[in-house]
Amino acid sequence: MADTVDTAAETGTGADAPPAASRWRRLGQGIVDRLALVSVAIVAGLALCVSFPPFGWWFTAILALGLMGWVLTRPSTTVMGGAGYGLLTGLAFYVPLLPWISGLVGAAPWLALSFAEALFTALFGALAVVVRRVPGWPVWFAGLWSAQEWLKSTVPFGGFPWGVVGFSQTDGPLLPLAYLGGAPLVSFAVALTGFGLAALVLEIAGWWRRDAATRATRPPAVVIPGLCITLVLLGTALAWPHVRKAGLGAGDEPPVTVAAVQGNVPRLGLEFNAQRRAVLDNHVRETLRLADDVRSGRAPQPMLVIWPENSSDIDPIANDDAAQEISKAAAAINAPVLVGGVVAAPGYSRDNPVSNNTVLVWNPGTGPSDRHDKRIVQPFGEYLPWRGFFSKLSSYADRAGYFLPGDGDGVVQAAGVPVGITTCWEVIFDRAARESVRNGAQLLAVPSNNATFDQAMSEQQLAFGRLRAVEHDRYVVVSGTTGISAVIAPDGHVMARTGWFESAYLDKQVRLKTALTPATRFGPLIEAVLVALGVSAVLGAMLHNGAFVPTRWRGRKPTSDDGEGAP
Repeated sequence: MADTVDTAAETGTGADAPPAASRWRRLGQGIVDRLALVSVAIVAGLALCVSFPPFGWWFTAILALGLMGWVLTRPSTTVMGGAGYGLLTGLAFYVPLLPWISGLVGAAPWLALSFAEALFTALFGALAVVVRRVPGWPVWFAGLWSAQEWLKSTVPFGGFPWGVVGFSQTDGPLLPLAYLGGAPLVSFAVALTGFGLAALVLEIAGWWRRDAATRATRPPAVVIPGLCITLVLLGTALAWPHVRKAGLGAGDEPPVTVAAVQGNVPRLGLEFNAQRRAVLDNHVRETLRLADDVRSGRAPQPMLVIWPENSSDIDPIANDDAAQEISKAAAAINAPVLVGGVVAAPGYSRDNPVSNNTVLVWNPGTGPSDRHDKRIVQPFGEYLPWRGFFSKLSSYADRAGYFLPGDGDGVVQAAGVPVGITTCWEVIFDRAARESVRNGAQLLAVPSNNATFDQAMSEQQLAFGRLRAVEHDRYVVVSGTTGISAVIAPDGHVMARTGWFESAYLDKQVRLKTALTPATRFGPLIEAVLVALGVSAVLGAMLHNGAFVPTRWRGRKPTSDDGEGAP
């Protein structure tokens, strides 16, 4: 009978039900009880954010994942709690990472995208709680992290890989792992190191709290965490000599000189069509300045010149005036110019202005000879999925473009050089650069237009190019309308770069490389293995736990035999 009364009082039913104020007090106490975990989850998200440029504190990514490991292995953390903590970490990560989006479309889409991305971190948190009782949890947690990064890079609408942890490591010691397995392997290594360190600290701390007799008979279980960290360090040590050798320019690959032109854009005072013409004029003018410097001996003669994405938003195929200006620049520099243009697609009309975001190879005297149509176009920016539906929800929908994806092989021929093109957004996706290199690209170019965003975004995008250089053992030339333009060596170091919002050119000697790295050959297979590791962790947890959900969800409190939080 007493049990019945107690239950009624606890659930707020019956004559002695507590008032609403009491229920609110219990809710407040519950929040206070979880305040430490909530705070650590938020700190973990912020630590992930500052591991990316413009801060670039690569080591905080390892710290962040270690903190997440601590939160998710606490016996008090339920599956729903893991999802909640994961969501908080994701929001603290993505909201300050992606504010550049709001500059074009306002705060609501920025926050909506941040929340959508945080859902993947929430999914990781929930599944991590499910698998934490399986021995060797740092390995399974790392596999789950790889699986959620793959998922968010795939769905919806082709995914959004911005924020993949591997891209935060371009200034860190784990970058050489990109040579072996690309960004997925670097992310896995960061996660394995972070979770391994967390397990190591937790196990040693738990062992130290035991009495002396127990400590003498039961040493801390540090073999698996230590092995995780050792494997990461060993893999890095094996890859480093290859990456270092490539960065020094050793070998007999033929050297060529390439130039990147950053014409800049007018920031105020022109209506749209006039601004498009001004951007083209700026790039023509800067190329003519380069040509003058070449003739006077202040700069070497480039074999080819790379202009940014949208350097000619006026279709140079349909507009004779734009074509004449580009031809003038190509003739002055006496080299083909890779022009980022907006070109009308088949079926173009005023009511259906479908276009291709195209890189045209514009030869002196003969004009365009080859082209790359951007294959991975940006949803809600370059095109609007479900246009009829979304246009009813937001006035920002009308700002989305009508770009169609191309179907080429990602390579153009310029002065006999096979150049792999990953136009702006494409460089984020593993498959874009990989397919270009596998199709024969000996040099990678990243023409970009960051004029509507900010410098932090441009710094982050530069990090993507740096990892691609290591991943595929290629020199990478980034050309931006407003910056940051750069020439990147195969070891990821920046050989030369421009400032932000300035007119400038870069004119550097690079080498044309043909060898394929393990990441180029086997990258998708390596990522599949890492994702399978995460999936197998969930399946293993079902067998280990006796069901998909842990005992806490089945109405039984976990006991010491359940092994909650054990490494």
